[in-house]
Amino acid sequence: METGEEELLEDEDPFRRNAQIIIEEMVELNTISSEHTTLYVDEFLHSIFFLGKIKNSPKYTPQMIVGDDEMYDALKEDYPRAFELYSSQLPKRSPLSCVLDMIVHLEGQQNEDLIIKRLQQLICRLKEDKRDELVSSTICVSQKSNIPNSDRYYGVSMSTSGREAGQIVIAASCLSIWDDYVAGAVMTYYPEWVKKKYFDGTIKLSEDVRCQAFSLCKGGPMLPCISCANLFGLMKSENKEWAYGNCAEAESLSNLLKQEENVKKKARPTSTLWTEKNRQRATERVMKYLRRTLLSIEFQWDDNFYTPQMEDI
Repeated sequence: METGEEELLEDEDPFRRNAQIIIEEMVELNTISSEHTTLYVDEFLHSIFFLGKIKNSPKYTPQMIVGDDEMYDALKEDYPRAFELYSSQLPKRSPLSCVLDMIVHLEGQQNEDLIIKRLQQLICRLKEDKRDELVSSTICVSQKSNIPNSDRYYGVSMSTSGREAGQIVIAASCLSIWDDYVAGAVMTYYPEWVKKKYFDGTIKLSEDVRCQAFSLCKGGPMLPCISCANLFGLMKSENKEWAYGNCAEAESLSNLLKQEENVKKKARPTSTLWTEKNRQRATERVMKYLRRTLLSIEFQWDDNFYTPQMEDI
């Protein structure tokens, strides 16, 4: 059943409507357990404010996005840096990645079904009337093996709106937060969708590693696309090539490789083109593309990626 607030937002811009729904969800989740979760809210707010600022038309200020004056004042008091730096620093990831981390923290990483169900419920609300703004379409779960009780690592597809926003956040993730193997694999193809002739950082996961994507819109497991097959050696089953770095597998595997050293050792790139010099060249190419894209949308970047404020101890 819709709340009165959602009914009021039905006729408004879908970005603002969905942003307000997610903000309310994050604030509510944060009240369940404040232990270490304010960092997720802080990072989430900065990410969503950034996406509002770079929209073509209209461009949104934080006050326009939040809407409610009382909530705006409270959020600004609790998370001042998100309000100050959304117009000068880049987010390291898209908004629903922060929501996912919050849900995993509250439910526990072992409760896979509950985590997926809870995120699906949010996505269903966001997609009412076929709205796609700020929506992740897939979630991925990775484990070091198919042993049921091994730790699970999650990721969602990019919850950005528009091609430029997606490309910016993918570049930012490569340069700031993703595991270096995952970033290297993505940079092998990014931003042209064509494999670089001078660098190959693609990896091949061991056959016993679990990397399973699920649809957040329709439910049920999903097969790897061409992009994920090219990047991570997954068995290609879906005849679709999404933007490299857009899929949930990238974030999920990044989280896995950061924690599971043995899995990472086995996934080490094997190409002779995988050298530090070539990687630096690929990194510079990504940075150049990122700067050019930001310049084209008149975003004045201070060269920093946003780091959420630490909680008071």
